[in-house]
Amino acid sequence: MTAGVTDAEGSPLRGRTAVVTGAARGVGEAMARELAGRGARVALLGLEEERLARVGASLPGESWCCAVDVSDDAGMDRAAAEVRRRLGPPSVVVANAGVAEGGPFAGSDPATWRRVVEVNLIGSAATARTFLPDLFDTRGYFLQIASLASIGAAPMMSAYSASKAGVESLVHSLRAEVAHRRVGVGIAYINWTGTDMIRDGDEYAALRELRGHLPPPARKVQQVAYVADRLVTAVERRRPAVYVPRWLRATQAVRAVVPPVVTLLSRREFPRLGADRFEATGLLGEGGRASLTATRRHPR
Repeated sequence: MTAGVTDAEGSPLRGRTAVVTGAARGVGEAMARELAGRGARVALLGLEEERLARVGASLPGESWCCAVDVSDDAGMDRAAAEVRRRLGPPSVVVANAGVAEGGPFAGSDPATWRRVVEVNLIGSAATARTFLPDLFDTRGYFLQIASLASIGAAPMMSAYSASKAGVESLVHSLRAEVAHRRVGVGIAYINWTGTDMIRDGDEYAALRELRGHLPPPARKVQQVAYVADRLVTAVERRRPAVYVPRWLRATQAVRAVVPPVVTLLSRREFPRLGADRFEATGLLGEGGRASLTATRRHPR
């Protein structure tokens, strides 16, 4: 797959197979729509079978949906085999599936904390491992959805921050390993995006205060469709990194000073806010609740 223009007729995605995890809603759903709109055959992977089917039925062109837990290696292997059989070997794989929780680490629920890492980090690694043989064959492109939290860890979001820092390291390692195989590996740093996860988070004091104390540009919520458009354009151009919004790129230059600044501000503000008494949010949004249901149904 080579770089090209981004209109539907001339897109290098036309006729290619793309896989998107976490495609039932939010950024994953929007990316699936954008990929399909640019001519790709799209495999939608996620936990919410009925919602995946509705999204898939609304897409132009060929698509296929599979209910699978991205942290389940055997399930992902079965899904990959079906993708090849139904749509052909993928040229694009987007590791988007993710969940989040908030609240003080000291009182966090171990199972919930672990589930965030399982989905966001282990699930991303399983996605890459499962589909790499196809990407070797197609000389394709893998995009990892990361976050501003990959660059600067946020208090009250320890599991999410740890998992997103982990996927950043995974991407850098993977990119170096597969460059000689002509496989592109990219990472998407995105900030607050208007998904149900973010809307749910705003109902809790811990995350509401966290966002409220950020500088105005950093607290702005981006529209899902805009984010998806930027990300799919990055897929077309096989970008090693994409930042949405664009100013996030500047944080790379100052990332070394972010932790001490955050610590200083937290030391001053947390006593005033009574942060030690913030309640845990549990897994956020409908996607988070679906992940919790799947864990209870199939305990590990």
